[in-house]
Amino acid sequence: MGIRIGNIGIDTNDLGRSVAFWQNVTGYKVSSSGDDSTYLEDPESNGVGLSLLVVPEGKQGKNRLHLDLFTPDLPGEIARLKGLGATEVKAHDGWTVLADPDGNQFCVCEG
Repeated sequence: MGIRIGNIGIDTNDLGRSVAFWQNVTGYKVSSSGDDSTYLEDPESNGVGLSLLVVPEGKQGKNRLHLDLFTPDLPGEIARLKGLGATEVKAHDGWTVLADPDGNQFCVCEG
């Protein structure tokens, strides 16, 4: 297969609290940070990255944790995943949001 897990995005309403929590859980270090997001990476470069993303809404219908799957063949993987039962939620330049058969959203990104 030509796909791997590259990053896990976690939505939050309190970036500082979430950064502190996930750093303590994982031992990851801040790689980059802005007003509305922080990227944590494994200092040993063994694990996938974590992106903590500020959102205005609280947890309701949208899952607050999603996978970002990276592939060098975005169109091919999108087609393959749709063939497995995924549905397209929204396409962006360089990445597409899909939903699994249960409606859990994840992203497929070039890379």
